[in-house]
Amino acid sequence: MVTLLQPRPCLSLCVTGHRGTNQGFNANKPAVEATLAGLFEAIGLLVDTEAATLGPVAPVRLLSLLADGTDQMAMTIAQQRGWTLAAPLPFGRALNSAINARPATRADAEVLLQGALPQDPACAADAATLAGWYEAVELFELADRDSAIAGEYLAVVGAPANESRTHAFRASTSAQVALAGRVMIEQADLMIAVWDGESTDLVGGTGHTVACALDQGCAVLRIDPAAPERWHILHAPEALAASFRPGMFIEDRDATLSRIVRSALRPGEGGALHQGAAGLAREKWYARSSLLWHGYRRIEALFGGEKRPFRSLVNRYETPDAIATGSGAPLLAAARALPGGDPAIPDRIEREVLGRFAWTDGISARLSDAYRGGMTVSFVLSAFAIVGGIAYEPFADVNAKWMFACAELALLLGIVAITWLGSRRRWHKRWFETRRVAEYLRHAPIMLLLGAARPPGRWPKGTGTSWPEYYALHLLRAQGLPRVAMTQSYLRGVLETLLAPHVSGQRDYHVSKARRLHTVHHRLDKLSERLFLLAVLSVSTYLAFALASGLGYLPHEELHGAAKIFSFLGVMFPTFGAALAGIRYFGDFERFAGISEVTAGRLEAVDARIRLLQSAPDHLLTYAQVTELAHAADDIVVSEIESWQAVFGGKHFTVPV
Repeated sequence: MVTLLQPRPCLSLCVTGHRGTNQGFNANKPAVEATLAGLFEAIGLLVDTEAATLGPVAPVRLLSLLADGTDQMAMTIAQQRGWTLAAPLPFGRALNSAINARPATRADAEVLLQGALPQDPACAADAATLAGWYEAVELFELADRDSAIAGEYLAVVGAPANESRTHAFRASTSAQVALAGRVMIEQADLMIAVWDGESTDLVGGTGHTVACALDQGCAVLRIDPAAPERWHILHAPEALAASFRPGMFIEDRDATLSRIVRSALRPGEGGALHQGAAGLAREKWYARSSLLWHGYRRIEALFGGEKRPFRSLVNRYETPDAIATGSGAPLLAAARALPGGDPAIPDRIEREVLGRFAWTDGISARLSDAYRGGMTVSFVLSAFAIVGGIAYEPFADVNAKWMFACAELALLLGIVAITWLGSRRRWHKRWFETRRVAEYLRHAPIMLLLGAARPPGRWPKGTGTSWPEYYALHLLRAQGLPRVAMTQSYLRGVLETLLAPHVSGQRDYHVSKARRLHTVHHRLDKLSERLFLLAVLSVSTYLAFALASGLGYLPHEELHGAAKIFSFLGVMFPTFGAALAGIRYFGDFERFAGISEVTAGRLEAVDARIRLLQSAPDHLLTYAQVTELAHAADDIVVSEIESWQAVFGGKHFTVPV
């Protein structure tokens, strides 16, 4: 069995700011550098302090777009501290070098696009600096539009006075820079921005990137290059409208920075993962489901319209060691076949993600059986306890009542034992927690292969605990960005061999689930109604016999003999009807069917969009389009988890009364 070590917490920062050509930045460059160095020192100390309690913590991770000026200054300081460096480039490395080295001639631009150094010494020095950074960082290249943008770039270099060409080129590059900025923001707990606050309108510019970070729930530590020592922290987009009012920033900024670092490295409820992730690793593994706890699934089989409702319901759980050659084999094969892919990422997915998915999925399935099956059995036992307690009347005399009372007591004690066990072993909470982890990991491989992530500020909040989100976030962050150039062929592979099958498979699952649960709800409802009607019929029949006896049409002795039978039936029918109604209420089959219907509908909409994009020619396929679909599927996963929690969140393990 694989060893499921806890993911090491990792603080992730991103940096944006003015380029070296900005006058305000250049005028105060030493002070800006000193402020950045001081902040990085303070952040490093805060992380070390947390590590003293949490245990091993990964090195701080810093992301930037590697532009000259702020980006490279911050990366240099971080490199000296031994931090991990990552760079989502807006373009492939050759085009990125050509654009950022600013060649004066078309000939030099063409040389740069070929990956060589030009004749111009200053231009060559800038290109060489970038080449050095490319080797020092996790390099993630958005090269999907390089061919078109390179043509626009050469046209501009060759004719700089052509305004229409210049405008088209700037629009294309700004969109790519903004996209790379989004990739960076999705990975970060805090953005550090060296920004004069002048404008947020220029797409891809520093102000625009700051506004996007705040919109994604990422706090921004803003350094004004004119007064870098007076840095402050912004928490919401609305802060931009008031950021320059006198006295606006009166918070204890050091305490705020400490709180941001602490919350990034710890689950929301505080402390290390003693009750959460550590408990997950200690969970006992079972190869298959237990016959004792199949009650809920047996109800689904009996009332869900399935064939062979009395078939064996034993589930054999796929082990973490077997998933790579089992259900995960097609995914891994598709990931390894991606053109120009990073071979390390599929290996990490196999080693770190799929094994944990199998572990949490199997544990969650068994806990689900225990919790829902235990409650279902309790409802059934309560009905038998009531009916068994009065069964002596028609079938024995009062002297034998003690035997029926003993049976009733045994059934009631069984309910108490199940309730005690379920509460003590936290079946309800452990099921919720492990299921959340499993569902986050189910969709994660596609996001990892695309270098996409759910921003830390957009993770859902659990009911009473947040360690599953913390666990998944840090586990996925630890895999890093793929060292890959996002080309059209790579994107086509992800779209057709990974995203499309995943979305359509999940849609089909929810369609089937909704249909089955609607059937279960309807049939339970009808059976409960019929049992109630039988109770009414039995009582009415007894009253009719009593009337007939009173009128002399029926001997009184026969009515006395039938009274016990009718009393028994009058209790038995509504009791079992109420038990079925209780199971229906507890199971909430109709609402779960509704959740699956909504989820299936949303997945169908994404699947239709995927099919449209699949029909597009390669040159129109972009990273923005594919990741938008991946994020849409991820949002559906999270929404379904939140809806599911809203239904079962308050249904704790209790005595069925």
